[in-house]
Amino acid sequence: MTGTEPDSQHIDTTRPHPARVYDWFLGGKDNYPVDEELARRITAIDGGAPKAARANRAFMRRTTRALAAEAGIRQFLDIGTGIPTEPNLHQIAQSVTPDARVVYVDNDPIVLAHAHALLRGTPDGVTEYVQADARDPHTILEQAGRVLDFDRPVALSLIALLHFVADEDGAHDLVAALVDVLAPGSFLALSTMTADFDPENVHTGIAAYAAGGVTLVARSHAEVGVFFEGLELLEPGIVSVAEWRPEEEPRERISLYGGVARKP
Repeated sequence: MTGTEPDSQHIDTTRPHPARVYDWFLGGKDNYPVDEELARRITAIDGGAPKAARANRAFMRRTTRALAAEAGIRQFLDIGTGIPTEPNLHQIAQSVTPDARVVYVDNDPIVLAHAHALLRGTPDGVTEYVQADARDPHTILEQAGRVLDFDRPVALSLIALLHFVADEDGAHDLVAALVDVLAPGSFLALSTMTADFDPENVHTGIAAYAAGGVTLVARSHAEVGVFFEGLELLEPGIVSVAEWRPEEEPRERISLYGGVARKP
């Protein structure tokens, strides 16, 4: 594992953190009162927030399984990993392909504190954790390159990450820098927030996050499409995450767009 175990002084419990708020939405225990307070405030505004978190998690499971089983991908780079919630990405990938190599990336000390749960992979596979900021692709690629072979196809997973990175803070440059190093035949899987379906609740939720010191960005369908420029989108294209190859008919649209695309 890259990095060292953090002590409690490195975990800021005075401000909410997106990974811990997300953990609360998923019913996890690795969050603090400040995270629960914001999560409850958002849920009071938008009762569908926990449902959206679960739908997003299910999207991750379906995309990972599809890329491992159908596209034959053996390498995965998951940036913005969040607090471990089983089944984790490596468990899904390695259940299909036991020798899959997976690198997780996050910058929250509490994720690092629980990273041992992310490293319990199959004997034939490799599972590693990198402590790095998503806005620092150079460090990510340097560290991940010790485990992944970037001359071979890699699945780049940016699940529920980009809505925490504004365009003016380099969201497009970040994605471009990461995709640029990927070999042909690699894939980009991402999900990100939109206000296209429920603008009032989404914008009120964004304001609640902002009051907690967390940047949140909602993007239109066209704006999400920009991240996939130059890539070949898989069917059904960019859709609400619940509508991406669902295992059962979705009952409602979730305010998160998701898509998967292949690098030609």
